[in-house]
Amino acid sequence: MAAKKPAKKTVKAAAKAKPAKKTTTRKPNAAFMKPLQPDEALSEVVGSKPLPRTEVTKKLWAYIKKNDLQDKKNRRMINADVALKKVFGGKAQVNMFEMTKLVNKRLA
Repeated sequence: MAAKKPAKKTVKAAAKAKPAKKTTTRKPNAAFMKPLQPDEALSEVVGSKPLPRTEVTKKLWAYIKKNDLQDKKNRRMINADVALKKVFGGKAQVNMFEMTKLVNKRLA
């Protein structure tokens, strides 16, 4: 009877052990968190207090949903009421991407 050879150690077992991932918390961008003063037209919709851009967008969307101003067929389009027409520069309808561009012009 022949003697058995000792089993070879495999490299695969050592390669499977992965180092633990470092978890870092993401810092918010300071430019977005800086409170900005809305002008008269925008303050009718979101209020007159200085707010960060993110809060302005949240309040604007809350106003749009509360007054049912999103277009029924094309949900990307926002139909302006009297207050929003002033914000949108007189336009009756804008898309949501153009809306943020127009609103950012009204923050100082």
